[in-house]
Amino acid sequence: MNTAPSVASSPAGCRLAGPSLSFSWLASIAVCLPMLLLTALLVSGGPEHMARMAPVEKFATLGVWAVLNVAFFAMIRTGRTDRIRAGLFIAMALSFVLTFMPNLLEVRGNIALTAGDAIDGKTPFCHMVIPSILIPAALKKTIIFPGSLVEGFASIGTMLVIWITVSLAIGRGWCSWVCFYGGLDEACSRIARKPFLKSIDRRWTYVPLAVLIAVVLTSAATLSPTYCEWLCPFKSVTEFEAITSVKILFQTIIFAGLFVGLVIVLPLLTKKRTQCALLCPMGAFQGWTNFANLHRIAIDTDVCTRCGLCVKSCPTLSITPESVAEGRALSTCTKCGRCIDACPKKAIGYHLRGTRFRASPRLARVLFLYPAMLLLVAMGSGMMVGAILRLVKLATTGSLL
Repeated sequence: MNTAPSVASSPAGCRLAGPSLSFSWLASIAVCLPMLLLTALLVSGGPEHMARMAPVEKFATLGVWAVLNVAFFAMIRTGRTDRIRAGLFIAMALSFVLTFMPNLLEVRGNIALTAGDAIDGKTPFCHMVIPSILIPAALKKTIIFPGSLVEGFASIGTMLVIWITVSLAIGRGWCSWVCFYGGLDEACSRIARKPFLKSIDRRWTYVPLAVLIAVVLTSAATLSPTYCEWLCPFKSVTEFEAITSVKILFQTIIFAGLFVGLVIVLPLLTKKRTQCALLCPMGAFQGWTNFANLHRIAIDTDVCTRCGLCVKSCPTLSITPESVAEGRALSTCTKCGRCIDACPKKAIGYHLRGTRFRASPRLARVLFLYPAMLLLVAMGSGMMVGAILRLVKLATTGSLL
């Protein structure tokens, strides 16, 4: 394992770069062995469940398990994170779209949400509404979302447990490792080789906080999830209310406009995750959870040369020249790892709170990657297997159902 620091020139003269984050082949295998076993359980559901699978499902499950572990090994072996993570993250997002709508058709016979579906609790619970339900739940003892508490697909209880677990483990890493919606604007942000719009006024980054405050207060006042009703771009690729009035038509136009603008067009033009950085109230809410877990992105100001590559590369505008000088990323950081990979001096890294930054950067990185990867696998592997099965179904029968 190469731990010796490298020397490179900079405007300030020769400075030591941070230690390499890569591992030797043998060490990489040793580090990845527990992941092989843990992901086998998560992806397969256990030996008994695996034994009951049809051959095509076993093949899809083994394929997904293999791809996930090859990706994790590549992260450990190369010391690089972002591009490999993004591939998995985008695959999870596309798999979600490919499986969610067919599942709705099978469960309730339609994609458009009807009043009867809402009354019957047939609406899968969406994590985007979590900030809006907290005050009504505390004050009125009611959940202002038309879903099932513990039964069925994506129940309220299940999603809340997942959210609490992720928040305690990796904070706003949720937005780059777990949130399948985020993978869609991530995908669009990576299509163009260079940004057409090279700067975004940082004042726009305060919009998600304003939206968060607005939807929390209006949801508490009206006892309805106002973000879902008026602002969610992802209604365009999940479920939407059946258009039976001018009001619902207007809402649908807003959803489609926000999706096209913030999830497709602006990420294409800026190479930034604009929906996540400039609108999402759940992302703003998750920013507070960055203070509730051990992992953060830290910058070694003694090694940093102020080249600005981390500021330029951050997809959520979570690093500024001022935060670099303070040796940290902002609370909006999603821990995607792009700034770490971009830094030519290895001056940025995953860091455990309460420890010296340069005490053991590779260990800190592995201790972050393990929960982050396991949460991605737990959340996304089933979608990936399901997407493969849907595509096989389409190829053999002409239908996704």
